[in-house]
Amino acid sequence: MSRKTKSQVAFKAFSAKQLTVLTWWCPTSVYSGMDAIICDGAVRSGKTVCMSLSFISWAMATFDGTSLAICGKTIASLRRNVIRPMLPVLKELGFECSDKVSRNEIEISFGGKTNSFFLFGGKDEGSASLIQGMTLGGVLLDEVALMPRSFVEQALARCSLDGSKFWFNCNPDNPLHWFHEEWIKKSGEKNCLYIHFRMEDNPSLTPEILKRYRSLYSGAFYERFVEGKWVAAEGLVYPFFSRERHVCAVPQGDFERWYISCDYGTVNPSSFGLWGLLDGIWYRVSEYYHDSRVTGVQCTDEEYYSALEKLADGREISAVAVDPSAASFIECIRRHGRYRVIHAKNDVIDGIRKVSEALRAEKIKICTPCRDIVREFSLYRWDSNCVRDTPCKTNDHAMDDMRYFVTTLMSQSDCEFFAIATERKE
Repeated sequence: MSRKTKSQVAFKAFSAKQLTVLTWWCPTSVYSGMDAIICDGAVRSGKTVCMSLSFISWAMATFDGTSLAICGKTIASLRRNVIRPMLPVLKELGFECSDKVSRNEIEISFGGKTNSFFLFGGKDEGSASLIQGMTLGGVLLDEVALMPRSFVEQALARCSLDGSKFWFNCNPDNPLHWFHEEWIKKSGEKNCLYIHFRMEDNPSLTPEILKRYRSLYSGAFYERFVEGKWVAAEGLVYPFFSRERHVCAVPQGDFERWYISCDYGTVNPSSFGLWGLLDGIWYRVSEYYHDSRVTGVQCTDEEYYSALEKLADGREISAVAVDPSAASFIECIRRHGRYRVIHAKNDVIDGIRKVSEALRAEKIKICTPCRDIVREFSLYRWDSNCVRDTPCKTNDHAMDDMRYFVTTLMSQSDCEFFAIATERKE
C-alpha cells in the first residue's frame, strides 16, 4: 500500500505474510481458532499497516457497541505511527471514523455496527493504571517490546469478552527481553500465531530504499532493524565511527546556527559541546570537558556557567540542552537570563539509534579540537552484564551530550523547538 495524495490511497498487492495477517481471524482461515497474533521483525517491513487494518476489520466483524484498545509507547507515537496513516485508508474503504482527540477515542462505524477504540500510552510502570477497570473486546499493542510488562499484562487482563483476541506488533530487542521469553518463545503453548517479517515482505519498498535502510545501521541495530533478529548488543556502541569519515578541521564559512549540549556532573565528568550548522551538516566545533577525579577540583554551578560562556565565545546560541537531572545547573543558566535552556531528551537507546543514523549519514562531524569525544568513541561499549541494552557508565559523558544534541536540538524544526523551549521555561 502506498499513499498518492492526502486524500487518495493506492494499494499494491500485499505480500503473502501481509495477507495472512489480514485474514488469520476469518472463519475460513486455518488460524481462526487462535487467541493472539504476534508480528515482529525488521523496520519498514509492512507489518504495522496490515496489523492495524486487520485489527479494525476483525473488531467490526466481531463486535457491535464494544470498547477496544489500541496501545503504543506514547499517545504521540501511536498517533504518528498507527492512527495517522490508518484513518485515511479506513475512510477510503468505506469506514466512518470519528476521532475524538480530547478523549483519545476513535469511534468507527461500518455495516450498521459501531465500536469505540480507545488509545493508550504504555511508557512506564504507572501506565497500567490508565487502562485498569475497562472491559475490552480486544487490544492491539504496537511497539509492545517498548512497553513495561505491567502495562501489557493489565491490558490483556481487560480483554474478558467472549471472542476477544490479542494483537502484538514490535521490532526485536534483546533476546532476554520478557516479551521474547514469555510470548515469542511460548507462542505455541499460548495458542498464538507468530509471523516474522523481513524488509522484503513489504512490496512497497523499492530496491533503492532497501539499500538505503541497509546502509543506516550496523552491529546489533543492523541485525535487529534490517534482519529482524532478537540479538544482544555487545562491543562498541558506535563501531562504524571513523576518524577519516567523521573527524575534520573546523570548516571555513558563516555558520547558520549554534547550539550547546551539556552533560553535567559534580563527581563525574562534565562535558559540553558547541555545535554549528553549515551547509546542512552539524559540526562539533569545540568542547569543554572537566573531570574532577583527574584535576582534584570540583566545580560549582557558577564555575560551570563561566565555562559555558567561554565555550560560546560571544556567539549567538539558539539554545542550550542540558541533562534533565541537572536541576541546579539548569536553574543557574536560567537565572543569568542569557541563554535559552531546555531539558534534554534522555531515552538512551532511542538516542543511540538516532546518533547512529546521523553519523552514518554524515549529518554530524567532529572537529579536531574535540579530543575528548573522539577518545570516548573508542571506549564507549555495551554492558555485557545487563539483561537489557545498557551502555557502560564509563567514558560516556561526551557521548551523552552528543546524544542530547541529536535528540533534542538537531531533530527539532524551528517551530517545534521553540514551542518546547517555551514550555520548559514556564
